[in-house]
Amino acid sequence: MRLTLRLNGDCVRAFHADLAERLAALPGVELAIDARPCAAGVPRGAEALFQLETLIHRLPGNGTARRVPVSALASYVKASGPADLTIDLCGDVELEGRRVWRLSYDGACGEEALLALILSGRTPLARLEQNGATVAEGRLGTEYHGIALASFQDMLARSASLIVAAVNGAARSALPVLPEPSSDAPVPAMPSAAKLGVRAAKATARRIVQQIYHLCYNAPHWRVGWREAQGRDLYDRRALPQSGWRDLPDDGSRFYADPFPVLHKGQVTLFVEDYIHRTGKAILSAVAFGPNGPLGQPKPVLELPYHLSYPFVFERDGQMWMVPESGANRSIDLYRADAYPGGWVKEATLVCDIVASDATLVEHDGRWWMFATVRDGGGAFSDQLHLWSAPDFRGPWTPHPRNPVLIDIASARPAGRMVSRGGQLLRPVQDCRRSYGAAMGIARVTKLDETGFEQVVETILAPGAGWAGRKLHTLNEAGGLEFIDGSAMAPRWKSARTQTPKGDRS
Repeated sequence: MRLTLRLNGDCVRAFHADLAERLAALPGVELAIDARPCAAGVPRGAEALFQLETLIHRLPGNGTARRVPVSALASYVKASGPADLTIDLCGDVELEGRRVWRLSYDGACGEEALLALILSGRTPLARLEQNGATVAEGRLGTEYHGIALASFQDMLARSASLIVAAVNGAARSALPVLPEPSSDAPVPAMPSAAKLGVRAAKATARRIVQQIYHLCYNAPHWRVGWREAQGRDLYDRRALPQSGWRDLPDDGSRFYADPFPVLHKGQVTLFVEDYIHRTGKAILSAVAFGPNGPLGQPKPVLELPYHLSYPFVFERDGQMWMVPESGANRSIDLYRADAYPGGWVKEATLVCDIVASDATLVEHDGRWWMFATVRDGGGAFSDQLHLWSAPDFRGPWTPHPRNPVLIDIASARPAGRMVSRGGQLLRPVQDCRRSYGAAMGIARVTKLDETGFEQVVETILAPGAGWAGRKLHTLNEAGGLEFIDGSAMAPRWKSARTQTPKGDRS
Protein backbone atom coordinates (compact mmCIF):
# COMPACT_ATOMS: atom_id res chain seq x y z
CA MET A 1 0.00 0.00 0.00
CA ARG A 2 1.33 3.43 -0.94
CA LEU A 3 0.72 5.68 2.08
CA THR A 4 1.27 9.46 2.21
CA LEU A 5 1.61 11.29 5.52
CA ARG A 6 0.61 14.97 5.26
CA LEU A 7 2.24 17.21 7.87
CA ASN A 8 3.36 20.80 8.34
CA GLY A 9 6.90 21.12 7.02
CA ASP A 10 7.35 24.42 8.88
CA CYS A 11 7.06 22.61 12.23
CA VAL A 12 8.41 19.07 12.12
CA ARG A 13 8.56 17.41 15.50
CA ALA A 14 10.01 14.18 16.84
CA PHE A 15 6.40 12.96 16.89
CA HIS A 16 6.32 13.10 13.08
CA ALA A 17 9.64 11.29 12.70
CA ASP A 18 8.56 8.55 15.11
CA LEU A 19 5.18 8.17 13.40
CA ALA A 20 6.83 7.95 9.97
CA GLU A 21 9.26 5.29 11.20
CA ARG A 22 6.47 3.20 12.70
CA LEU A 23 4.28 3.46 9.61
CA ALA A 24 7.14 2.59 7.26
CA ALA A 25 7.89 -0.51 9.34
CA LEU A 26 4.38 -1.95 8.82
CA PRO A 27 4.26 -4.90 6.41
CA GLY A 28 3.41 -3.92 2.86
CA VAL A 29 3.52 -0.15 3.46
CA GLU A 30 5.45 2.21 1.17
CA LEU A 31 5.55 5.60 2.90
CA ALA A 32 5.88 9.06 1.37
CA ILE A 33 5.80 12.42 3.15
CA ASP A 34 3.95 15.54 2.06
CA ALA A 35 5.76 18.24 4.08
CA ARG A 36 4.49 21.39 2.38
CA PRO A 37 4.24 24.31 4.83
CA CYS A 38 0.76 25.14 6.10
CA ALA A 39 -0.52 28.36 7.60
CA ALA A 40 -1.61 27.14 11.00
CA GLY A 41 0.68 26.02 13.80
CA VAL A 42 1.53 26.41 17.46
CA PRO A 43 2.25 30.13 18.10
CA ARG A 44 5.57 31.41 19.37
CA GLY A 45 4.07 32.29 22.74
CA ALA A 46 3.21 28.62 23.31
CA GLU A 47 6.72 27.55 22.32
CA ALA A 48 8.04 30.03 24.91
CA LEU A 49 5.71 28.47 27.51
CA PHE A 50 7.14 25.05 26.58
CA GLN A 51 10.68 26.32 27.20
CA LEU A 52 9.71 27.72 30.59
CA GLU A 53 7.98 24.51 31.64
CA THR A 54 11.03 22.51 30.59
CA LEU A 55 13.11 24.60 32.99
CA ILE A 56 10.84 24.82 36.01
CA HIS A 57 9.63 21.19 35.85
CA ARG A 58 13.00 19.81 34.72
CA LEU A 59 11.45 18.02 31.76
CA PRO A 60 13.76 16.01 29.49
CA GLY A 61 14.74 17.63 26.24
CA ASN A 62 14.12 14.58 24.07
CA GLY A 63 10.31 14.53 24.14
CA THR A 64 7.97 13.98 21.21
CA ALA A 65 7.28 17.73 20.81
CA ARG A 66 10.90 18.73 20.20
CA ARG A 67 11.57 20.32 16.83
CA VAL A 68 13.61 18.34 14.30
CA PRO A 69 14.80 19.36 10.82
CA VAL A 70 12.62 18.38 7.89
CA SER A 71 15.65 16.47 6.61
CA ALA A 72 14.84 13.83 9.27
CA LEU A 73 12.05 12.75 6.92
CA ALA A 74 14.10 12.88 3.72
CA SER A 75 14.11 9.12 3.14
CA TYR A 76 10.29 9.09 2.87
CA VAL A 77 9.72 12.06 0.57
CA LYS A 78 9.42 10.40 -2.84
CA ALA A 79 6.45 8.23 -3.84
CA SER A 80 6.50 5.62 -6.58
CA GLY A 81 2.93 6.46 -7.60
CA PRO A 82 -0.38 7.94 -6.44
CA ALA A 83 -1.22 7.32 -2.78
CA ASP A 84 -3.66 4.56 -1.92
CA LEU A 85 -4.26 6.34 1.41
CA THR A 86 -3.36 9.78 2.72
CA ILE A 87 -3.25 10.51 6.44
CA ASP A 88 -3.94 14.22 6.85
CA LEU A 89 -2.57 15.84 10.03
CA CYS A 90 -3.13 19.40 8.78
CA GLY A 91 -6.75 19.27 7.59
CA ASP A 92 -6.00 20.73 4.16
CA VAL A 93 -5.93 17.70 1.84
CA GLU A 94 -8.55 17.79 -0.90
CA LEU A 95 -11.01 14.98 -0.18
CA GLU A 96 -12.64 14.72 -3.60
CA GLY A 97 -11.74 11.48 -5.37
CA ARG A 98 -9.13 10.46 -2.82
CA ARG A 99 -8.98 8.09 0.12
CA VAL A 100 -8.07 10.37 3.03
CA TRP A 101 -8.00 9.76 6.76
CA ARG A 102 -8.13 13.12 8.52
CA LEU A 103 -6.99 13.42 12.16
CA SER A 104 -8.99 15.80 14.34
CA TYR A 105 -9.22 16.72 18.02
CA ASP A 106 -12.78 17.39 19.15
CA GLY A 107 -13.53 17.99 15.46
CA ALA A 108 -10.69 20.44 14.69
CA CYS A 109 -7.48 19.60 12.83
CA GLY A 110 -3.88 20.46 13.64
CA GLU A 111 -1.64 20.36 16.67
CA GLU A 112 -2.70 23.90 17.58
CA ALA A 113 -6.23 22.53 18.15
CA LEU A 114 -4.83 19.83 20.42
CA LEU A 115 -2.84 22.37 22.42
CA ALA A 116 -5.83 24.73 22.73
CA LEU A 117 -7.88 21.88 24.21
CA ILE A 118 -5.10 21.07 26.67
CA LEU A 119 -4.77 24.71 27.75
CA SER A 120 -8.54 24.88 28.34
CA GLY A 121 -8.47 21.77 30.54
CA ARG A 122 -10.42 19.57 28.11
CA THR A 123 -9.93 15.84 27.50
CA PRO A 124 -9.39 15.67 23.73
CA LEU A 125 -11.16 13.10 21.60
CA ALA A 126 -8.82 12.17 18.75
CA ARG A 127 -10.60 10.82 15.71
CA LEU A 128 -9.50 9.53 12.31
CA GLU A 129 -12.28 10.10 9.78
CA GLN A 130 -12.81 9.21 6.14
CA ASN A 131 -15.49 11.36 4.52
CA GLY A 132 -17.13 11.91 7.91
CA ALA A 133 -17.10 8.23 8.91
CA THR A 134 -15.03 7.29 11.95
CA VAL A 135 -12.11 4.98 11.24
CA ALA A 136 -10.65 5.01 14.77
CA GLU A 137 -10.93 7.16 17.86
CA GLY A 138 -9.43 7.54 21.29
CA ARG A 139 -9.85 9.70 24.38
CA LEU A 140 -6.35 11.01 25.03
CA GLY A 141 -4.84 11.45 28.47
CA THR A 142 -1.84 12.37 30.54
CA GLU A 143 -0.52 12.00 34.07
CA TYR A 144 0.80 15.58 33.92
CA HIS A 145 -2.32 17.73 34.19
CA GLY A 146 -1.43 21.40 34.45
CA ILE A 147 1.86 21.06 32.52
CA ALA A 148 1.07 21.97 28.92
CA LEU A 149 4.25 20.59 27.31
CA ALA A 150 4.15 17.22 29.12
CA SER A 151 0.44 16.82 28.31
CA PHE A 152 1.02 17.84 24.68
CA GLN A 153 3.81 15.29 24.30
CA ASP A 154 1.78 12.48 25.88
CA MET A 155 -1.14 13.15 23.56
CA LEU A 156 1.01 13.43 20.44
CA ALA A 157 2.54 10.06 21.27
CA ARG A 158 -0.86 8.46 21.71
CA SER A 159 -2.10 10.06 18.49
CA ALA A 160 0.70 8.15 16.77
CA SER A 161 -0.46 4.92 18.46
CA LEU A 162 -3.99 5.53 17.20
CA ILE A 163 -2.85 6.10 13.61
CA VAL A 164 -0.51 3.11 13.53
CA ALA A 165 -3.17 0.81 14.99
CA ALA A 166 -5.72 1.96 12.41
CA VAL A 167 -3.36 1.45 9.46
CA ASN A 168 -2.44 -1.95 10.88
CA GLY A 169 -6.10 -3.01 10.78
CA ALA A 170 -7.08 -2.65 14.44
CA ALA A 171 -10.84 -2.54 14.93
CA ARG A 172 -12.41 0.81 15.71
CA SER A 173 -13.07 1.20 19.41
CA ALA A 174 -16.47 2.75 20.03
CA LEU A 175 -15.88 4.93 23.06
CA PRO A 176 -18.52 4.91 25.78
CA VAL A 177 -20.58 8.04 26.32
CA LEU A 178 -19.48 9.47 29.65
CA PRO A 179 -20.42 12.52 31.67
CA GLU A 180 -17.87 14.88 30.14
CA PRO A 181 -18.29 18.66 30.10
CA SER A 182 -18.10 20.45 26.76
CA SER A 183 -17.63 17.25 24.74
CA ASP A 184 -19.76 18.82 21.99
CA ALA A 185 -18.51 22.37 22.50
CA PRO A 186 -16.38 24.01 19.83
CA VAL A 187 -12.62 23.87 20.19
CA PRO A 188 -11.49 26.95 22.12
CA ALA A 189 -9.29 29.53 20.45
CA MET A 190 -5.58 29.53 21.15
CA PRO A 191 -4.90 32.02 23.99
CA SER A 192 -3.27 35.31 23.01
CA ALA A 193 0.41 35.97 23.69
CA ALA A 194 -0.58 38.06 26.71
CA LYS A 195 -2.72 35.27 28.16
CA LEU A 196 0.04 32.74 27.52
CA GLY A 197 2.38 35.05 29.44
CA VAL A 198 -0.06 35.13 32.36
CA ARG A 199 -0.26 31.34 32.24
CA ALA A 200 3.53 31.11 32.31
CA ALA A 201 3.65 33.35 35.40
CA LYS A 202 0.99 31.22 37.09
CA ALA A 203 2.89 28.05 36.18
CA THR A 204 5.99 29.45 37.89
CA ALA A 205 4.03 30.42 40.99
CA ARG A 206 2.31 27.05 41.08
CA ARG A 207 5.65 25.27 40.87
CA ILE A 208 6.94 27.30 43.82
CA VAL A 209 3.85 26.35 45.84
CA GLN A 210 4.39 22.69 44.91
CA GLN A 211 7.98 22.84 46.10
CA ILE A 212 6.89 24.33 49.41
CA TYR A 213 4.19 21.69 49.75
CA HIS A 214 6.73 18.93 49.14
CA LEU A 215 8.97 20.41 51.83
CA CYS A 216 6.11 20.12 54.31
CA TYR A 217 4.31 16.96 53.17
CA ASN A 218 5.11 13.59 51.68
CA ALA A 219 3.53 13.61 48.26
CA PRO A 220 1.92 11.68 46.83
CA HIS A 221 0.48 9.94 49.89
CA TRP A 222 -2.28 7.36 49.51
CA ARG A 223 -4.44 5.53 52.01
CA VAL A 224 -6.48 2.31 52.02
CA GLY A 225 -10.06 2.15 53.25
CA TRP A 226 -12.06 -0.93 54.19
CA ARG A 227 -15.57 -1.79 55.31
CA GLU A 228 -17.89 -4.73 55.83
CA ALA A 229 -19.94 -5.07 52.66
CA GLN A 230 -22.91 -6.63 54.50
CA GLY A 231 -24.19 -8.26 51.34
CA ARG A 232 -24.23 -5.07 49.24
CA ASP A 233 -20.92 -4.10 47.68
CA LEU A 234 -20.19 -1.21 45.33
CA TYR A 235 -21.14 -3.33 42.32
CA ASP A 236 -24.63 -3.62 43.82
CA ARG A 237 -24.87 -0.09 45.21
CA ARG A 238 -23.29 1.77 42.27
CA ALA A 239 -22.58 4.54 44.80
CA LEU A 240 -20.27 5.07 47.77
CA PRO A 241 -21.98 4.48 51.12
CA GLN A 242 -22.09 7.63 53.23
CA SER A 243 -20.39 5.94 56.18
CA GLY A 244 -18.66 2.75 57.22
CA TRP A 245 -15.19 3.18 55.72
CA ARG A 246 -12.25 2.72 58.06
CA ASP A 247 -8.63 3.55 57.29
CA LEU A 248 -5.75 1.10 57.30
CA PRO A 249 -3.39 3.13 59.51
CA ASP A 250 0.11 4.04 58.37
CA ASP A 251 2.95 5.69 60.30
CA GLY A 252 3.40 8.67 57.97
CA SER A 253 6.77 7.49 56.66
CA ARG A 254 5.05 5.29 54.10
CA PHE A 255 1.71 4.89 52.41
CA TYR A 256 -0.42 1.90 51.45
CA ALA A 257 -2.28 1.61 48.13
CA ASP A 258 -3.57 -0.95 45.59
CA PRO A 259 -5.41 -3.14 48.15
CA PHE A 260 -5.86 -6.78 47.07
CA PRO A 261 -7.63 -8.97 49.68
CA VAL A 262 -7.64 -12.78 49.41
CA LEU A 263 -9.73 -15.33 51.31
CA HIS A 264 -7.56 -18.43 51.77
CA LYS A 265 -8.38 -21.25 54.18
CA GLY A 266 -10.92 -19.09 55.99
CA GLN A 267 -8.52 -16.18 56.52
CA VAL A 268 -8.68 -12.82 54.77
CA THR A 269 -5.22 -11.44 54.00
CA LEU A 270 -4.76 -8.01 52.49
CA PHE A 271 -1.86 -7.39 50.08
CA VAL A 272 -0.85 -3.78 49.41
CA GLU A 273 1.68 -1.61 47.69
CA ASP A 274 3.90 -0.37 50.54
CA TYR A 275 5.60 2.84 49.41
CA ILE A 276 8.44 4.10 51.60
CA HIS A 277 8.93 7.85 51.17
CA ARG A 278 12.60 7.76 52.20
CA THR A 279 13.56 5.33 49.44
CA GLY A 280 11.09 6.54 46.81
CA LYS A 281 10.28 2.93 45.94
CA ALA A 282 7.50 0.50 46.83
CA ILE A 283 7.59 -3.07 48.06
CA LEU A 284 4.65 -5.43 48.58
CA SER A 285 3.35 -6.13 52.07
CA ALA A 286 0.50 -8.12 53.62
CA VAL A 287 -1.58 -8.14 56.80
CA ALA A 288 -4.22 -10.56 58.09
CA PHE A 289 -7.72 -9.25 58.82
CA GLY A 290 -10.01 -10.32 61.65
CA PRO A 291 -13.62 -9.38 62.49
CA ASN A 292 -12.49 -5.98 63.83
CA GLY A 293 -9.90 -5.11 61.22
CA PRO A 294 -6.19 -5.63 60.61
CA LEU A 295 -4.31 -7.96 62.95
CA GLY A 296 -1.21 -5.78 63.21
CA GLN A 297 0.72 -3.79 60.61
CA PRO A 298 1.40 -4.91 57.02
CA LYS A 299 4.67 -6.85 56.79
CA PRO A 300 6.91 -7.08 53.70
CA VAL A 301 6.36 -10.15 51.51
CA LEU A 302 8.18 -9.20 48.29
CA GLU A 303 10.95 -6.68 47.71
CA LEU A 304 12.97 -6.32 44.51
CA PRO A 305 15.51 -3.77 43.25
CA TYR A 306 12.74 -1.99 41.32
CA HIS A 307 9.35 -0.50 42.17
CA LEU A 308 6.44 -2.93 42.73
CA SER A 309 2.71 -2.27 43.03
CA TYR A 310 -0.74 -3.70 42.22
CA PRO A 311 -0.25 -7.15 43.83
CA PHE A 312 -2.74 -9.17 41.79
CA VAL A 313 -3.02 -12.30 43.99
CA PHE A 314 -5.18 -15.31 43.17
CA GLU A 315 -5.57 -19.00 44.05
CA ARG A 316 -5.35 -21.75 41.47
CA ASP A 317 -4.50 -25.46 41.49
CA GLY A 318 -4.21 -25.42 45.28
CA GLN A 319 -1.51 -22.75 45.26
CA MET A 320 -1.33 -18.98 45.62
CA TRP A 321 -0.07 -16.92 42.70
CA MET A 322 0.69 -13.26 42.14
CA VAL A 323 1.24 -10.98 39.14
CA PRO A 324 2.59 -7.70 40.55
CA GLU A 325 3.05 -4.58 38.49
CA SER A 326 6.71 -4.40 37.52
CA GLY A 327 6.69 -1.88 34.70
CA ALA A 328 9.93 -0.46 36.08
CA ASN A 329 11.50 -3.79 35.05
CA ARG A 330 9.77 -3.75 31.64
CA SER A 331 8.11 -7.09 32.32
CA ILE A 332 4.93 -8.85 33.48
CA ASP A 333 5.99 -11.66 35.82
CA LEU A 334 4.25 -14.55 37.59
CA TYR A 335 5.14 -15.51 41.19
CA ARG A 336 4.16 -18.48 43.37
CA ALA A 337 4.06 -18.50 47.18
CA ASP A 338 5.95 -21.32 48.89
CA ALA A 339 5.43 -19.84 52.39
CA TYR A 340 2.15 -17.94 52.09
CA PRO A 341 1.58 -15.03 52.59
CA GLY A 342 5.31 -14.64 51.87
CA GLY A 343 7.90 -16.78 50.16
CA TRP A 344 7.13 -15.53 46.65
CA VAL A 345 9.22 -17.25 43.99
CA LYS A 346 9.31 -16.12 40.39
CA GLU A 347 7.80 -18.81 38.15
CA ALA A 348 7.83 -17.15 34.73
CA THR A 349 7.96 -13.94 32.74
CA LEU A 350 4.59 -13.76 30.98
CA VAL A 351 5.40 -10.75 28.77
CA CYS A 352 8.82 -9.12 28.37
CA ASP A 353 10.19 -5.80 27.11
CA ILE A 354 7.03 -3.84 27.89
CA VAL A 355 6.02 -0.97 30.17
CA ALA A 356 2.67 -2.31 31.37
CA SER A 357 0.50 -1.08 34.24
CA ASP A 358 -1.86 -3.03 36.51
CA ALA A 359 -1.94 -6.41 34.75
CA THR A 360 -5.27 -8.07 35.60
CA LEU A 361 -6.14 -11.71 34.79
CA VAL A 362 -9.54 -13.30 34.32
CA GLU A 363 -10.73 -16.69 33.09
CA HIS A 364 -13.52 -16.28 30.55
CA ASP A 365 -15.17 -18.78 28.21
CA GLY A 366 -12.51 -21.41 28.80
CA ARG A 367 -9.56 -19.11 28.13
CA TRP A 368 -7.40 -16.83 30.27
CA TRP A 369 -7.27 -13.13 29.45
CA MET A 370 -4.87 -10.48 30.70
CA PHE A 371 -5.64 -6.75 30.68
CA ALA A 372 -3.04 -3.99 31.12
CA THR A 373 -2.40 -0.46 29.93
CA VAL A 374 0.79 -0.15 27.90
CA ARG A 375 3.05 2.83 27.37
CA ASP A 376 4.56 2.41 23.93
CA GLY A 377 6.39 5.18 22.11
CA GLY A 378 5.94 7.48 25.09
CA GLY A 379 2.56 8.88 26.08
CA ALA A 380 0.51 8.33 29.20
CA PHE A 381 0.61 5.17 31.29
CA SER A 382 -3.17 4.97 31.66
CA ASP A 383 -4.94 5.47 28.33
CA GLN A 384 -4.03 2.51 26.09
CA LEU A 385 -5.47 -0.93 26.85
CA HIS A 386 -3.79 -4.08 25.56
CA LEU A 387 -5.06 -7.66 25.88
CA TRP A 388 -3.35 -11.04 25.82
CA SER A 389 -4.90 -14.51 25.95
CA ALA A 390 -3.61 -17.95 26.92
CA PRO A 391 -4.87 -21.50 27.46
CA ASP A 392 -3.45 -21.39 30.99
CA PHE A 393 -2.49 -18.54 33.32
CA ARG A 394 1.13 -19.68 33.09
CA GLY A 395 1.04 -19.01 29.34
CA PRO A 396 2.01 -18.89 26.63
CA TRP A 397 0.39 -15.48 26.29
CA THR A 398 -0.57 -14.22 22.84
CA PRO A 399 -1.16 -10.51 22.20
CA HIS A 400 -4.59 -9.63 20.87
CA PRO A 401 -4.50 -9.01 17.10
CA ARG A 402 -6.41 -5.75 17.61
CA ASN A 403 -4.07 -4.20 20.19
CA PRO A 404 -4.50 -1.56 21.40
CA VAL A 405 -8.13 -2.58 21.83
CA LEU A 406 -9.01 0.73 23.49
CA ILE A 407 -7.51 4.21 23.79
CA ASP A 408 -9.42 6.00 26.54
CA ILE A 409 -8.02 7.86 29.55
CA ALA A 410 -11.45 7.46 31.20
CA SER A 411 -11.80 3.66 31.08
CA ALA A 412 -8.70 1.83 29.82
CA ARG A 413 -6.63 1.23 32.98
CA PRO A 414 -7.66 -1.61 35.31
CA ALA A 415 -8.74 -0.75 38.86
CA GLY A 416 -8.95 -4.20 40.47
CA ARG A 417 -10.21 -7.72 39.89
CA MET A 418 -12.98 -8.36 37.42
CA VAL A 419 -16.13 -9.99 38.78
CA SER A 420 -19.02 -11.95 37.30
CA ARG A 421 -22.56 -10.85 38.20
CA GLY A 422 -25.64 -12.42 36.67
CA GLY A 423 -23.56 -14.00 33.94
CA GLN A 424 -22.01 -10.66 33.02
CA LEU A 425 -18.36 -9.70 33.38
CA LEU A 426 -17.86 -6.43 35.27
CA ARG A 427 -14.59 -4.56 35.17
CA PRO A 428 -13.48 -1.79 37.55
CA VAL A 429 -11.63 0.90 35.59
CA GLN A 430 -9.72 4.04 36.42
CA ASP A 431 -11.14 7.36 35.24
CA CYS A 432 -8.06 9.60 34.93
CA ARG A 433 -9.63 12.47 33.01
CA ARG A 434 -9.15 14.97 35.84
CA SER A 435 -5.93 13.43 37.20
CA TYR A 436 -4.36 10.04 37.80
CA GLY A 437 -6.62 7.89 39.99
CA ALA A 438 -9.16 10.69 40.46
CA ALA A 439 -12.25 8.50 39.99
CA MET A 440 -13.30 4.98 39.17
CA GLY A 441 -15.79 3.44 36.79
CA ILE A 442 -17.62 0.12 36.62
CA ALA A 443 -17.72 -1.22 33.08
CA ARG A 444 -19.72 -4.15 31.71
CA VAL A 445 -17.77 -6.19 29.18
CA THR A 446 -19.99 -6.84 26.16
CA LYS A 447 -17.40 -8.49 23.93
CA LEU A 448 -14.18 -10.36 24.70
CA ASP A 449 -12.83 -12.73 22.07
CA GLU A 450 -10.19 -12.98 19.37
CA THR A 451 -12.10 -10.60 17.11
CA GLY A 452 -12.25 -7.69 19.51
CA PHE A 453 -13.18 -6.12 22.84
CA GLU A 454 -16.04 -3.85 23.83
CA GLN A 455 -17.30 -2.49 27.14
CA VAL A 456 -19.98 -0.15 28.44
CA VAL A 457 -19.11 2.10 31.38
CA GLU A 458 -22.23 2.03 33.52
CA THR A 459 -21.16 3.89 36.66
CA ILE A 460 -18.62 6.55 37.63
CA LEU A 461 -17.68 6.70 41.32
CA ALA A 462 -15.84 9.69 42.79
CA PRO A 463 -14.77 10.69 46.30
CA GLY A 464 -17.46 12.35 48.36
CA ALA A 465 -18.97 12.44 51.81
CA GLY A 466 -18.48 8.71 52.27
CA TRP A 467 -14.82 8.77 51.23
CA ALA A 468 -13.25 12.18 51.68
CA GLY A 469 -10.23 13.17 49.63
CA ARG A 470 -9.23 13.70 46.01
CA LYS A 471 -8.85 10.16 44.71
CA LEU A 472 -10.71 6.88 44.25
CA HIS A 473 -8.45 4.40 42.57
CA THR A 474 -8.92 0.67 43.31
CA LEU A 475 -11.78 -1.68 44.24
CA ASN A 476 -11.45 -5.26 45.53
CA GLU A 477 -13.23 -7.52 48.00
CA ALA A 478 -12.91 -10.87 49.74
CA GLY A 479 -14.56 -12.61 52.69
CA GLY A 480 -17.28 -9.98 53.06
CA LEU A 481 -14.75 -7.12 53.27
CA GLU A 482 -14.48 -4.43 50.62
CA PHE A 483 -11.39 -2.30 50.01
CA ILE A 484 -10.70 0.96 48.16
CA ASP A 485 -7.88 3.50 48.20
CA GLY A 486 -7.42 7.24 47.78
CA SER A 487 -5.26 10.19 48.77
CA ALA A 488 -4.25 11.65 52.10
CA MET A 489 -1.89 14.30 53.50
CA ALA A 490 1.15 13.23 55.54
CA PRO A 491 3.36 15.88 57.18
CA ARG A 492 7.08 15.09 56.84
CA TRP A 493 7.76 16.00 60.47
CA LYS A 494 5.17 13.63 61.93
CA SER A 495 6.56 10.99 64.27
CA ALA A 496 6.91 7.57 62.69
CA ARG A 497 4.87 6.21 65.60
CA THR A 498 1.90 8.49 64.92
CA GLN A 499 -1.02 7.27 62.87
CA THR A 500 -2.48 9.42 60.11
CA PRO A 501 -5.21 11.66 61.63
CA LYS A 502 -8.67 10.96 60.32
CA GLY A 503 -9.33 14.59 59.43
CA ASP A 504 -5.99 15.21 57.71
CA ARG A 505 -7.00 14.37 54.15
CA SER A 506 -6.67 16.16 50.86
